[in-house]
Parts: sequence; C-alpha cells; structure tokens
Amino acid sequence: MFKRKAIGKGLRREDPDRPRPLADAVLRLIWKQKRISRAEIARLAGLSRSTVSEVVGEILPLGLVAEVGQGKSSGGRRPIVLEFRDEARVILGVEMGGAHVSVALTDLRGRVLAWRSRPHPVRSDPTGTRQLVAELCAQCLADPAAESRPLVGIGVAVPCPVDPSAPRQLSEVVLPDWDGELGLTGLAEGFGVPLLMDNDANLGALAESWWGLGAGTDNLAYIKVATGIGSGHIIGGEIYRGATGVAGEIGHLAIDPQGKRCLCGLRGCLVTLVGGQALEDRARELLPDFPHSALAGGGFTVTDIENAALAGDDMALQVTSEAARHLGTALAGLLNLMNPAVVVLGGDLSRLGDLLLDPLRERVRKRTLVSSVAAASLMVSDLGEQSVAVGAATLVLKSALEDSRLFTAASLTGRPGEVVP
Repeated sequence: MFKRKAIGKGLRREDPDRPRPLADAVLRLIWKQKRISRAEIARLAGLSRSTVSEVVGEILPLGLVAEVGQGKSSGGRRPIVLEFRDEARVILGVEMGGAHVSVALTDLRGRVLAWRSRPHPVRSDPTGTRQLVAELCAQCLADPAAESRPLVGIGVAVPCPVDPSAPRQLSEVVLPDWDGELGLTGLAEGFGVPLLMDNDANLGALAESWWGLGAGTDNLAYIKVATGIGSGHIIGGEIYRGATGVAGEIGHLAIDPQGKRCLCGLRGCLVTLVGGQALEDRARELLPDFPHSALAGGGFTVTDIENAALAGDDMALQVTSEAARHLGTALAGLLNLMNPAVVVLGGDLSRLGDLLLDPLRERVRKRTLVSSVAAASLMVSDLGEQSVAVGAATLVLKSALEDSRLFTAASLTGRPGEVVP
C-alpha cells in the first residue's frame, strides 16, 4: 500500500530540488484515493479550495488525472470528480536473477500488462544478459497491451547488494564477471527515460508491501529463495538498506561454520545449504540411497527437484525438507532480531507451498521467542514469479509519485532506489 504522507502547509516551503512539492503531494493523494473531488482534496489536505484548484490546474496537463463527471452533492452545486488514470503511462520492471531474466510491463497501479522471461546464465554472461534485457524490454513495449503508452522509466532488480555510496556499481564479489558495471545506460538513453536500480530482494519486499500479502503493513520481511538467498526489509513503510546497502544478505549467515566454502569466502553460509546449486548437490549425494527416485538415472535441475517433491518423491521431499529446516534456523534469528509483522517467501522454492512452510514453521517455533512467532505471519507470496520484476516497476512508480518530474522522463541522478543514468 502506498505510504501515507502528510500534505498541506508543511509542503509549501521552498525546495530547490523539488520545485513542485505541493502538486506532487496532491497527485499522490489522487492516486491513493483513485477518485476524489477538489473539495475532498481541500478537506483531507487542509488546503483552501482556491489553492487546490490552482494545484489541480498544474496537474491536469500531465494527462495523469482526468475530470470524469459530477459527484454527489451535500448541498449546493455537485462537485467535479477527478480520477487518476492508471492507464496513462507504463513502466518496465526488470529482474536479473542468477539464472534468468524477466521483464514486466505494468500500468500505474502495478498491474502486469505484458510479461517476458527467459533462462540465462546472468552471473557469467554480462554481455548476453544486457542484450537479453534490451530484447525483452522491446518485446514488452511492442505488446498490444502496451498500446503505445508513454514509458515512465525502467526499474532493474539485481542479484547483489547495491551500496548507497556507489549506486552505479555492482558487487564484484557476487558478480565478478560484470566488472562492477550494470551497463544499461544505453538502454535507458535509447528509450529516453530514467533508470532505477536496487537489490532484488529489496524490490520483492517493495512489491509485497504495495500489492501483495504485506499490503498495509509497515514492517515486513521478504525472503527470496532461488539460485541465491536474499531478504528485503520494509521498516516504517520504507526499504531498509543499511549503511552500505548490504542489509538483508541472509544468504551469507553462517549456519554451519565447518560447512562448505561459499563464493563469498566464508564457510557454511545459508546459500551453501539452501541455494539452487546446494539443492542439486544434496540430491546427488542422496541418489544412492533412493535408487527408485524419479530423479535417478539422469541430470536434473532445481525445478526437477521441486516437481518431484510436489509429486511425492521421497528423495526430493528429504532434500526440500532439509532446506526448509536450514532456512528456518536463519529465519528464527531474523524474527528474534527484527520482529517483522509479516514474512513473505518468494523465489523458485516458494512454489512448494506447505511442503516448504510446514517444516520451516516447525523449526522456527523451536528456535524463536514465543512473542516473535505469535506476531509474525509466515506466508508464500501470491505474486508468484512476477514479484521482483513488479517490485522493480513499483520502484519507478514510487519515485514518480514522490517527484512528478519523472512522469515527463526527466533525467535525475541519485542513490539506490532513486534515478541513476
């Protein structure tokens, strides 16, 4: 849900970086209410009707708000109703996963109009990934559902931390083949729009807090379980990134200090026990004990393991149950430390549903304070595979609602979660 912000007298001050704070605040209010009259805006915002009329006059030329007829009257002339036009613009949200690229085209209410996704070795092929991102973005914009609507911007979710002090750089530890560069400047320039970038789990959390199971919740944790493991956190209604952007790297919590070496250089990180490669390795270790498994006798992927578990395969069920317990150990620590109201699980493994949730909840119950468990709801995302890409698009929408210059594709620069060239 869109975070409520006070509007009115406090936003009349001069702000050279935000030349239209009052108009932006009124636009946010219209977006939130969907339909509202000028009189209602004046009442809710604590503004005079003449000021509201002036501000609405600034907003209407943007094409984001339309007058749609007369509302009910409480006496006197019937008011003209203003409606936010969700279909007035489109936004591209890109998810660069560890092994896939997905692109969602959304309207201004988070609804997916077009969707493209393709497996790809993102970590090891930066050139091919950039080309694929451009190709899928072009396909979404060419989709009939786009109807040639103006593009607001491009949001990009990356599978690594994003440091607020170096917003244009990717982690060379997590993505060593990328040389620290996203390399999508040309794409944004080609479309003539700004580009925003943030960590994938952060954007999964953002999507959940606006459109998903965490809507209306100010304190939420989103756990992405896929090739890697990450968590995003909404605290007080905003993404929490930490001092250097690495808040939420739950995948590198040490679950077994004597365990396997992780790509980060440490041992026994959660990702070495629950990540995609870890599940495949564990299944191969167990194969001799399960000669009749559906996975015996050939190569398989994490998706094959998940499918086998859903079909009741004993070996696959053991692999996923072990992974759930390891994840539960990490999640118990998170609950004790941060006490979120809602924890949403996303990513590939989340499609297991109760096969994942039941052993996870059991481990959490044994390792957390009772008050933390009682307050937290552990759920599987209902946004499905589109959650992170939708979150990337939501990042653009959030920024545009805070600064309406983005609706005219103004080129701005900033930190993670803000516009970067």
